[in-house]
Amino acid sequence: MRVQTFVAGCALALALFLFAQRQGAMTLPSGFHAVIDLTHEVGSRTPGFDASEVFRAKTINTIEKDKYFGRSFSLPEHFGTHIDAPAHFAKGLWTVDQIPTERLVAPLVVLDVRNQISGNPNYLISVEDIARWEKVNGHIPQGSVVLARTGWSSRWGSGKDYRNLDAKGVLHFPGYALDTAKFLVEARNVIGIGIDTLSVDTGSSEDFPVHQYSLSHSVYHLENVANLEHVPPAGAVVVVAPMKLEGGSGGPVRILALVR
Repeated sequence: MRVQTFVAGCALALALFLFAQRQGAMTLPSGFHAVIDLTHEVGSRTPGFDASEVFRAKTINTIEKDKYFGRSFSLPEHFGTHIDAPAHFAKGLWTVDQIPTERLVAPLVVLDVRNQISGNPNYLISVEDIARWEKVNGHIPQGSVVLARTGWSSRWGSGKDYRNLDAKGVLHFPGYALDTAKFLVEARNVIGIGIDTLSVDTGSSEDFPVHQYSLSHSVYHLENVANLEHVPPAGAVVVVAPMKLEGGSGGPVRILALVR
C-alpha cells in the first residue's frame, strides 16, 4: 500500500511538473522567445521634462488598518515612459483613448545611433541614419514603430544628467530631424516613432517641429523608452499599452517587445 501511495505521489508530482513546464512554454506567442519591457518604472526619482514635474503618491489604505493596501497618485500626462497622442499638438485628432487598437501592435524597428551621438548631445537623427539601417536590414516595413536608441537612457538615474541643462536653462539631448520624421511618415508609412530621451525633438528645440508634423499626421510618439539594448534592430513586434485615459493628450504607457 505504501509503495502504491509512493508511486501515485511520484506520478502526481511528475504530472504537475510537466504541466508547469507546458504552461511556461505557452506564456509566449508562437515564434517568440522573449518579452522585453521597454518601460521605466515611475516613481519619485523619475526625471520630468521640467524639474517641477513630479510623481506623487499617497497611501490611502494599509494592510494593518484596512486589511488591504491602496494608494492614490498623480503625475503629468507626459511623464516617465509615455505616449503622445496626436491630440497633443493637433486639435481634433485622436486623444490617447481614441488611438485604434490595431495601431498599438506593430513591427518594431530599433535604430541605433549611439556612434553618431558621441560628443554631440544635440544630434539630430538623419535620413542617412535610416539609410544605414536599411542597407543592413532592408526597407522599414510599412506600419512599423521606429524607436531610436541613442544611449541616453543610461543617464536615467540622474535627473540632472538626463535633462542636461546648460547655464541658460536650455535642455540638451538628441532627437529626430524634421526631414527624418517626414521620410518615416511619407516614405515608410510608420505609425509611431519613439526615443530613449525626453522628447522626439532635440532638447534645445523651441518650436517642436517633429511634434508638430508627425502628430498632425496621426503618428504617435513614445518617449523615455528603456532597455532598447536588449532588442534586435529588426524582427521584433512591439505592444504599446497606454492607459485608456479619456480625452488624454498622452499618458503613461507600458511598452513590450516580443522578440523572435
